[in-house]
Parts: sequence; C-alpha cells; structure tokens
Amino acid sequence: MKFETIIPCERLRPYIRQFVISESSGEQAYQVFPGTGLVLGFQYRGSLSVIRDKEKMTLSGAGITGILDSVRSFKSHAETGTVLVYFTETGLGNFTVCPANELFDLSISLDNIFDKQKVRQAEEKLAAATTDQQRIAIMERFFLLQLKDIQQDHVIKDAVRLICANKGSVQMAALSKKLLISQSPLEKRFRKLVGASPKKFASIIRFHSVLNDLNEQKSLMDICHEHKFFDQAHFIKDFRRYTGTTPQLYQKKSQIP
Repeated sequence: MKFETIIPCERLRPYIRQFVISESSGEQAYQVFPGTGLVLGFQYRGSLSVIRDKEKMTLSGAGITGILDSVRSFKSHAETGTVLVYFTETGLGNFTVCPANELFDLSISLDNIFDKQKVRQAEEKLAAATTDQQRIAIMERFFLLQLKDIQQDHVIKDAVRLICANKGSVQMAALSKKLLISQSPLEKRFRKLVGASPKKFASIIRFHSVLNDLNEQKSLMDICHEHKFFDQAHFIKDFRRYTGTTPQLYQKKSQIP
C-alpha cells in the first residue's frame, strides 16, 4: 500500500492542504473517520467502492466526499491508483460556487460541481501519466484553472480558528458573541463555506483531539473531563458514531504492536 503526501504549489496552499498519491496492489478495505475538510479523488487506474448498510457501490472515477457524519467504509479494488486532494476547512469555495454543505455526508461525481469536459480531460491526462510528478502537475493545473478571485469570509475563518484552538470545546453562543455575529447567520455562512454546522465541526475537532489523547493512553475519565463531555455515556456514544467502536476497544487496539 502506497500513501505518499505532497504539499501543493504556493498559490494553492491556502485552499488545498495536501495531495496524496494512494496505490494498492490488491483489494483493500478501510474505514474513514469524519474529518474537517472535503476530500476529492481522481482514480487514474482501478476503482473504489463505498460500503453502506452492507451494500457496495462503485464510486465515480472522479468524485468528492463531503464532511462525514459518521465512520464510512471504503474498498479499493486490485491495482487501484488515486490522487486524493485534501482541501483546507474553507478551501472548496475558492474553486466552485457549489455550497459545501450540499455535499455533507455524500460521495458524488465531480460532474456535479465542475465542468464535465474539464473533469474528463483531467482524467485522460492522469491515465496517460507515468510518474507521480506528472500526476501532481496535472492536478495543480486543473485547480489553478478553477481558482476564483473571491472575497474571503474572514468571520468564518476566525470561527474555524477559534474552534480549532479550543479543541472543539466551545459553546456556539459564546462563539457568535466573540465574533460579533448572531448565531443564525453564523451557522448559515459556516455551513455554506465549511460544509457542516459549527456545532458538528466542533464535534469532529473534539473527536480528533480525543483520538490523540487515547493514543497517549490517558484514562477515559480524564478525557471526559478535559474535553467537557456531559458524561461518559455521551462520550462513548459520540466516539462510536465516528469510529464504529468504543474508546476502550480503540485504545486496546492501539496498544497492539
């Protein structure tokens, strides 16, 4: 299994966190936990499937997955190669007019948000490429051509920064007060740009902070207290939703060498 990370060119860095070249020689089943940015993928060979309710659905060769509401299972078929594009939290809106919240918990074809012909041209060029450098150059050119000169929403960027700085443990009323904006317009603008409500985004940020603490072998009681969960039952419920397992089992598995 190959999973190589490449930082994009300077012009794209405010909007794209990283590119990843992912290759698998055999079939590979894996799970994806909810993250804070949308992920786009071009398969230059092979194919991917998503598994929901025990049903397998083959994904488009060029597709995008919005912010997930729960753990998602995927399967790469034999000899699959993919260029993955990880957007920053507010990055997608700089390339398309499609509101990010319309992609929430979905995996759809890129034809829905980008020009079909341009997507097909990129697919053809990727299929003909023979090196990772060529593939990344094709992807960078694709996004540079889509890049729009738009006014940045600094209120939402500040909201993202504050939620991350507080590791997701922030009250929405306090957040809107600090940003000098009422909760309703804050949520509407946040959902459109980021792809989820501020509350859901904060929950995912807190979840990833919890994962780090579990990997450091902190006790569940300490984690509940530090991350301001109402009680341990609430903590376990949220964790199971995002991982498909309990914190205890996750921590035990992480201890296996």
